[in-house]
Amino acid sequence: MQIKNISLKNFRNHSYRNFDFSNNLNVITGENAVGKTNIVEAIYYLSLGRSFRANDDSELIKRNHERAEINATILEGELTRKIKVNITKNGRAILINGKNISKLSELSKCVNVILFQPKDVMLFSGPPRDRRNFLDISISKKSAMYLDYISRYDKVLKERNDLLKSEKVDRTLLDVTTEMLVKLSGSIISYRQMYVKDINDILNKITRALTGVKETFEVKYYPFVPYDADFNENAKKAFKRAEEGDFKHKQTSIGVHREDISISLNGRDIATFGSQGENRIAALALKLSPYFLIEDKDKKPIIVLDDVMSELDQKHQERLIKFLRKFNQVFITATKLDIPDCNHLLIKQEEKEVF
Repeated sequence: MQIKNISLKNFRNHSYRNFDFSNNLNVITGENAVGKTNIVEAIYYLSLGRSFRANDDSELIKRNHERAEINATILEGELTRKIKVNITKNGRAILINGKNISKLSELSKCVNVILFQPKDVMLFSGPPRDRRNFLDISISKKSAMYLDYISRYDKVLKERNDLLKSEKVDRTLLDVTTEMLVKLSGSIISYRQMYVKDINDILNKITRALTGVKETFEVKYYPFVPYDADFNENAKKAFKRAEEGDFKHKQTSIGVHREDISISLNGRDIATFGSQGENRIAALALKLSPYFLIEDKDKKPIIVLDDVMSELDQKHQERLIKFLRKFNQVFITATKLDIPDCNHLLIKQEEKEVF
């Protein structure tokens, strides 16, 4: 999978820009505030239908304008897809080959982007939500069935929480929603357990390629109830034990929406005992691991590294660049970066505005 070109209109600070990309390495450089990250932000938007920097799409529209636009050509083997995103202050429309899509899952199937940004160094010491999001997005890109399970779980969870907020809780309906959560949780935990195992099978190959040092990294997953032959019974008991607290706090206190993962280095939790450099390597290796878990070469993700090189010394930069050449397509942003045999885009401040 690769993005052949992209054009941006009134997107962030870009009035109108058009970029052609190559396979393998694309290096985007320029002074601060010229819009390097805005370009990869648009690429990321094509994968999930949301920004990694803004909670509200209206923030993506250039100041004093009413709408923004992203146009891109995506290649997947012999397939070519044209994606158009129109963003207004009242909403957005996404078209694939000229046809409006009704579900973001349709977009997710067409474009897969793996992002690593500076704040990811805090992945293991930050909130569990960030680590769950990594798992959910990565597994969803590999399995449409998992995405369906997560979507259904979120809807049932909302129904259960709404019931708990009622002045008088309908116990029968509460039991029904709990039963549905248990059923969906089993499938989700099964996927998560298998995916974490698959990550651990390749994680140390990645870390050793990045560092040249033979150390042992291991991801640990903490399901609220392990998935085994007794899962349904044990999960129901867990929900029953938590019921009194759920009534008191008017929300569902246990379940897959509160699970977590951690990573250890040589048996010690990296969030507690690891240096910033070790946390950076672990997070980078974890973020890159989904690339190797997608078997279809044409569906391999696009890699985006936003302003990451400046945090690495020369030795680790060289190792990372050598490793990145294994990937189908990579985007790297930096103020200054000299890499041979790559597509180099130098971004300068726009001199005039296009209306």
